[in-house]
Amino acid sequence: MRHGKRIIGLRTQVNRTQELAIDDAIGKVKTFATAKFDETVEVYCNLGVDPRHADQMIRSTVSLPHGIGKVVRVLVLAKDEKAREALAAGAEFAGLDEYIEKIQGGWFDVDAIVATPDVMPQVGKIGKILGPRGLMPNPKTGTVTMNVAETVNEIKAGRLSFRTDKYGIIAMPVGKASFEPVKLRENLMTILHTLNRLKPSTAKGIYFKKITLSSTMGPGVRIARSSVLEALKA
Repeated sequence: MRHGKRIIGLRTQVNRTQELAIDDAIGKVKTFATAKFDETVEVYCNLGVDPRHADQMIRSTVSLPHGIGKVVRVLVLAKDEKAREALAAGAEFAGLDEYIEKIQGGWFDVDAIVATPDVMPQVGKIGKILGPRGLMPNPKTGTVTMNVAETVNEIKAGRLSFRTDKYGIIAMPVGKASFEPVKLRENLMTILHTLNRLKPSTAKGIYFKKITLSSTMGPGVRIARSSVLEALKA
């Protein structure tokens, strides 16, 4: 993949072996966010888990105190009254059969999908389509529920679902590059505290193996594990 002069120039300013304290890493990433749009700051956490074992697959949700700085498009798969309740709560889309057909046809103009338990047999038919995209409703992440209005409000306010990939990596948005550093730090620490709390008892060795922060179009900046561990104790 070829990169432009801007990103190549930024990469020359990064020492890939250097690890920075949390605040320094956030400052560096904000400096690198020079694209013509408000870039998203993302964190990549390489955890010391083996997702091949069910008891080490980390999957949950987290609510960021300052949101992620974007409008989250929510689809609620539900019938009748619950669909109307979802729309009243702010969901962009709500219904069942028509949206299942649209998804089967390749439509994915949503960021999160919620479903009521009674429609899960129908939703299961598109599980192989939604699963790889991280959109499949799941009781463990609170996206299979009868409390659709409350769930829509939480997602809109910054609740995110996450899970480890096959390499034990979790990637999540932290906020926008335009956020004040303190807001990015508070969002990041919320994520790290959540992951620390979810550490499997069967996971051995170093848990936070590598943590990298980057903006959409910027190079990655590694955060020192010692800085993370110190912040988690505070």
